[in-house]
Amino acid sequence: MSATVQDLTRALEAWAPLPYQESYDNAGLQCGDPQMLVKGVLIALDCTPAVIDEAVRRGCNVVVVHHPVIFVPLKRLTGATEVERTIMRALRLDVAVYAAHTNLDNVRHGVSRHLAEKLGLTSLRILDPKPGLLGKLVTYVPPRHTEAVLQALYAAGAGQVGDYHDCSFRLDGTGTFTPGPGTNPAVGAPNQPETVPEQRVEVLLPLHLQHKALAALRQAHPYEEVAYELIKLENVNQEVGSGMIGELPEALPARDFLRLLRERLDVPVVKHTEFHAVIRRVAVCGGAGSFLTKKAVAAGADAYVTGDIKYHEFFAPEGRLLLCDVGHYESEQYTGELFRELLREKFARTFAVLLAETPTNPVRYDF
Repeated sequence: MSATVQDLTRALEAWAPLPYQESYDNAGLQCGDPQMLVKGVLIALDCTPAVIDEAVRRGCNVVVVHHPVIFVPLKRLTGATEVERTIMRALRLDVAVYAAHTNLDNVRHGVSRHLAEKLGLTSLRILDPKPGLLGKLVTYVPPRHTEAVLQALYAAGAGQVGDYHDCSFRLDGTGTFTPGPGTNPAVGAPNQPETVPEQRVEVLLPLHLQHKALAALRQAHPYEEVAYELIKLENVNQEVGSGMIGELPEALPARDFLRLLRERLDVPVVKHTEFHAVIRRVAVCGGAGSFLTKKAVAAGADAYVTGDIKYHEFFAPEGRLLLCDVGHYESEQYTGELFRELLREKFARTFAVLLAETPTNPVRYDF
């Protein structure tokens, strides 16, 4: 059995869809031939020339990373910057590079959830769910075909509400139509008015799956011309968004919670504010998460754990929670475990999946 780079990217993008990345981001295949056979995958947080060399040394021709190599368009490849040197080295050594960044941050099973689980949090939910990612698909079906149409829509990704699957709404009604000349109607004959029982069927649908769902609808529906409505909703998608919030198994004094952070995340230092109450509800966000501090306060968090907090941003909680900066790299350092788990599940016995040993954290600490 073999797999191509394209097979790999399809699996990664089904898991962390590209439409869920932020507008500034550049997730996806950074370089490489989609039709190249995958010999092995090396997983890292960042991609550098040294990571490319490690991949080749360990028999891998694909590098999967969290942080994209290319954030802004490259006008030339001359080796003048590390980004250019990384891409040039990957091309020269025939190594494909793929990044799953804010799309992996924004899915429920992504970076922040993994961080929350490292801390032992339970009852997890997304801290800041995103609106505008869902649509309502409405169609009209003869009752005897309703189940077949719904099963096709469910298989295409429609009908999910949080942890509930195969969700729909149905309403009995009457459809009227007159087939035109040259038609081949499922009911009636050309030029003859028809009145038939139909069901109005409604399902929620992630908008990035609309083309797949509409194709499935047309395939399963008995009519030549399928009537449907696709309406964009402002509902938040509980499966997509930034950060996570959950509960510790038992409340801890702030000092004990800081000790827990250092032990569970294996970090050398935690920058934090003063906070004297006990910690039970904890919010987290992998990477640079200061933009969620107010959300954490509003959600009733006793502590918020993230990275890259600036000096003035430490004033934002105003004593209402323990704000903790464990470092950008440190808050995302276990992301490779997510990639490894998925790829080993999807491509067992197809190719090796290895965690990089090359250090890429540019920050050093002196004590």
